[in-house]
Amino acid sequence: MSILVNKDTKVIVQGFTGKEGSFHAEKCLEYGTNIVGGVTPNKGGQEHLGKPVFDTVSRAVQETGATVSMIFVPPRFVADAIMEAVNAKIELAVVITEGAPVKDIQMAKAYAIKNGMKMIGPNCPGVITSNECKIGIMPGNIFKKGRVGIISKSGTLTYEASNQVVQEGLGVSTAVGIGGDPIIGLSYKELLTMFEADDETDAIVIIGEIGGDLEIQAAKFIEKSISKPVVAFIAGQTAPIGKRMGHAGAIVSGAEGTAKQKMEALEEAGVTVVVSPADIGKAVKQRLS
Repeated sequence: MSILVNKDTKVIVQGFTGKEGSFHAEKCLEYGTNIVGGVTPNKGGQEHLGKPVFDTVSRAVQETGATVSMIFVPPRFVADAIMEAVNAKIELAVVITEGAPVKDIQMAKAYAIKNGMKMIGPNCPGVITSNECKIGIMPGNIFKKGRVGIISKSGTLTYEASNQVVQEGLGVSTAVGIGGDPIIGLSYKELLTMFEADDETDAIVIIGEIGGDLEIQAAKFIEKSISKPVVAFIAGQTAPIGKRMGHAGAIVSGAEGTAKQKMEALEEAGVTVVVSPADIGKAVKQRLS
């Protein structure tokens, strides 16, 4: 089953012929992702990486039946790209671009929600269903098929979590990098719900970081609505108050958003919280034994 994407998902790439879009689209194709075409304005009718190029998302959807878009356009065009995907009836937009203006994303996200399109990112590594479909920039060789779902704010820690899980002989069903910007698309609660309903996921790993309250919200939701075992790691445990660490959203203001606060909330919700990412795999295996 999996969540969000699988081997049959038809994917287009917005920003297909650009440097980043080309490089990562090629890697996704090599992984087995069913990329059916791409979009670059004024290059419609050409072929790139063996796939057709279209001027607009709507034309690409009409011609290919695509339901998912991977977005690699420059930051100032991200909001327009998201809204164009919405108007073309794309079901899921995976926004890889970093540096998109927060105000633009706020507007584009509201438009997506209003019209029923799911969004992951921006500033994220993407989503991968192991051995089936990779949409993003993650190294596919790290993800082996298994029954552990991963939701993470951090790209690098997504890879580390997967590696730890695989080393314990478990493997990953689907991993989703939600991004670390102040405004993002799908968050923990929505994805936890999907993993809870997924017959091929037995346990869930969530990786958070300092700043904001998404992990606190997730803890409350897990306590009430999630029956599967959950293991968590919170990055930034030694970060000083008021200093941004890594992601744009990773900043502690006063007593809000500290690692300690989030770890305690998750533990109170019955989540196994590890102090080091090196312990993620072992903790998951323990919860499943």
